[in-house]
Amino acid sequence: MTSANPAGSPPEWRRFVLLFLSVMALAGLACIGLIAALDPYGLRAGPGRAQGPLMDGNQRFMYPQVARSGAYDAAVFGTSTLRLLDPADLGRAFGGRFANLSMNAATPYEQSELARLYLRHERPTTLVFGIDPTWCEPDADERRLTFRAFPAWLYQPVTLWDAVRQVNWQSLGTAAEGALYRLGLARARLAANGYAVFTPPEGLYDAARARAHLRAAQAIHAAAEAEPGYRPTPAAAPMPALGWLDALLAQAPSETRKLVVFPPVHVSQQGVPGSPEAAREAACKAQVTRIGAGRGATVVDFRIPSPITTQDTNYWDPLHYRLPVAARIVAGLKAAQASGRDDPEGAYRVLAHAPEARTETRRLPESR
Repeated sequence: MTSANPAGSPPEWRRFVLLFLSVMALAGLACIGLIAALDPYGLRAGPGRAQGPLMDGNQRFMYPQVARSGAYDAAVFGTSTLRLLDPADLGRAFGGRFANLSMNAATPYEQSELARLYLRHERPTTLVFGIDPTWCEPDADERRLTFRAFPAWLYQPVTLWDAVRQVNWQSLGTAAEGALYRLGLARARLAANGYAVFTPPEGLYDAARARAHLRAAQAIHAAAEAEPGYRPTPAAAPMPALGWLDALLAQAPSETRKLVVFPPVHVSQQGVPGSPEAAREAACKAQVTRIGAGRGATVVDFRIPSPITTQDTNYWDPLHYRLPVAARIVAGLKAAQASGRDDPEGAYRVLAHAPEARTETRRLPESR
């Protein structure tokens, strides 16, 4: 009988394995090349090199390229409570070209990392920082991340290794969406300056439904406080994240206009006067005021009972106000910076005021 596998002839399985590995290697190289060429996370973005379209749903992956782009000489940092501030409105109010880099549910650490990246690449004319209660939590330095992926490597100086590091199914999908965008077959998830209206269209606003959301949130909060093991945070408890705010304000150039804002949440989310929660909020505001005053920042407090926060129809839910309120915040910030006085109608209080510094606005390249 003749052997089906003569001596010296590689077995069929070995040829199959070699072919399979070769195809996989070529496919991997093709993916690396495709992703590197399309640059979905804007690793090549910088002055003179336009950023790519913002296609990924996770802002933590998209905003580093905006921060490095050199296209924006003013920026907003915060959570969804400042996301609706329109960069165009801010530009008309303060001058300069704004990016809104507020991220949904961003921790103080995530916000700080993004702001530090921006300040390494820019000498801004204006900075706006939003301060939510998370900035004053006693364990903010331990609870640095959320369930959302945070690509720390995108916030560090870019290296050649990053071209390989970004290769995964997520970046491949984002690159494909970017290719469709360039072909006119898809829309970017966010404007080039990071702005997006994430709330429903104003025409769909339902006051009764919004009130139901507000009442439900109040009931949940009351139930949590009624739990036997509930212990409110003492007013004197540490606030470690505020050290990051202090460092960021110190890192900003002396000529930069610095605004620190407590956004206007519905009054039901504010501490009841005389309660431990109210005492903690007051301690937080006092410490932020000291930091702001020491670093030449104007500190504006919208987180008070006011015509904005006591009106249910200004809100979609306890934290998220409607678009017209966003325009009122911008107008309030402009007035507070100019006058240093509280709002005559009670919409905000000025906790610290820094006189305007002379700034030289440079001409920025148009983003594409």
